[in-house]
Amino acid sequence: MTAQQWSWGAAGVALVLAVVAGLADRRRNRRASLDDVGWVPWRGIQVAAMFAVLALAILGFKLGD
Repeated sequence: MTAQQWSWGAAGVALVLAVVAGLADRRRNRRASLDDVGWVPWRGIQVAAMFAVLALAILGFKLGD
């Protein structure tokens, strides 16, 4: 497995994590009971995962040259 393939694979995993975190944040914002907040910072996880997608995609493009 080359470094470029690893980079694109990791970017794919980070993208899936960002989508799951976005769905979980949406679910938390639409909850019926306002007192059941939860403790996982889904929005922060989503932002970090999207940053990872961007960085790994750039790395994948650079390694392709």
